[in-house]
Amino acid sequence: MTAQRHDVAIVGGGHNALVAAALLAREGLDVVVLERLPHVGGAAVSERPWPGVDARLSRYAYLVSLFPEALAADLGLDLELRSRATASFTPYDGPRGPAGLLVETEPGAATRASFRALTGGDDEYAAWQELYAELEGLAQVVAPTLLEPLPREGDVHARVRAAVGQRVWTDVVERPIGEAIERRFRNDLVRGVVATDALIGTFTSLFDPARPANRCFLYHVVGNGTGEWRVPVGGMGAVTAALERAARAAGADVRTGHEVTRVVPDGAGVGLEGRLASGEGFAVEADHVLCGAAPAVLARLLGEEPAGPVPHGAQLKINLLVSRLPRLRSGVDPRVAFAGTFHVGEEMSRLEALHRDPATGLGTAGELYCHTLTDRSILGPDLAASDAQTLTWFGIHTPDDALRAPGAKDAAFRAAVAALDAHLAEPLADVLLHAEVRTPAEIEADLAMPGGHIFHGDLAWPWLPDDVPAHTPAARWGVATDHERVLLCGSGARRGGAVSGLGGHSAARALLETLSPR
Repeated sequence: MTAQRHDVAIVGGGHNALVAAALLAREGLDVVVLERLPHVGGAAVSERPWPGVDARLSRYAYLVSLFPEALAADLGLDLELRSRATASFTPYDGPRGPAGLLVETEPGAATRASFRALTGGDDEYAAWQELYAELEGLAQVVAPTLLEPLPREGDVHARVRAAVGQRVWTDVVERPIGEAIERRFRNDLVRGVVATDALIGTFTSLFDPARPANRCFLYHVVGNGTGEWRVPVGGMGAVTAALERAARAAGADVRTGHEVTRVVPDGAGVGLEGRLASGEGFAVEADHVLCGAAPAVLARLLGEEPAGPVPHGAQLKINLLVSRLPRLRSGVDPRVAFAGTFHVGEEMSRLEALHRDPATGLGTAGELYCHTLTDRSILGPDLAASDAQTLTWFGIHTPDDALRAPGAKDAAFRAAVAALDAHLAEPLADVLLHAEVRTPAEIEADLAMPGGHIFHGDLAWPWLPDDVPAHTPAARWGVATDHERVLLCGSGARRGGAVSGLGGHSAARALLETLSPR
């Protein structure tokens, strides 16, 4: 078997890999992308989960915040991201009956009135405004650094302190995020709405001294300097399609149905072995390899032990198609309530209790999102002309091991429906057309993400500690491995996680700097 030689081979064809391929190929490098599945995109895809139903759902990843607008412009992406009028809605049973906490994307009188109805005054809303003003200042410092070599922690700290003061740095970086949420807010429901940004994709306490929740929170609030999460028109598949076009137009060779099974670096380059969808073997040689797969997967391909524990996901993803939006007990217009993030069972005290013992309420805490209220293009003509809507449930604190127990998946689905039904004026079953439930184990099987962990492992701070040396481009960009010619380019890179393109951008910049040192 004769091995083809390339300047760069990229393992995996996720969105980060496509970013890297486009950036490197347009610099004249011979780039080949090797993807196991029959399509590219990884978790950033649109699929029809129900045979014969013309609804192209963002099956895994579903919103965009962290993808820098400057990077999209640099790549020439034909991509539209739409804002949602509602940021979040959280139903609750108050002393006067069913109600809901509404947070508008641009908070105004309705948001203020909603806080007052829940808490009896304006103090919580004032605390909310104060926190998010400080977070915006933090975001405006951090976001511009994401397309640069990793800054030093001390430099970022000094700039944040000068821009908005020390308190937000202490709350988000230095102390467990739960402490700040408890100190700033009194209402358990308000605390929970804030806290969920620290927990999506993680399984941790808000008070863990190692602060994984803080890092998750930071990434959720810094995107493009605003932290706004927007809807990709056409679904996540539109993001991938735009990136694939950019990579191919730049000259990258994108190959699907090519599963890499072994990576062998040596002083002269890197050998790759694999198998085609037909079962036939293939071999590739490259001067450099970028890996979009998780670090644990790369370790296996290298024949090495993973550097740490293999990650395990803790989310329950439920995709739904309903004939129309269900009515709410509160009487709030469903088109307002479901337009943003619809929180269920996410009081802060309850989230902490679920982390201590998920079995006490597996599947009962999560949030819904309705893509089709903002973008109906993902529906075929007949569905688009009807009242049908898609709903996506993202369950929190539903760890992989708990969902592997016999019957746990079905029980968690029933629990999620019951938790939602508690706030509906009619059972979800009355409007439900189709449902799909994906556990971490199933996401691992679909996407080769170890343990179904959507970030490929715990997130890292998007900067370098002051005392950590960074003598190579790979280290300065946060994409280094133990092998000089092998770089990370996926969510396992230091600035990884979510649909951001940052891992691919960082790997491409590091390699270009290596090849053309200043």
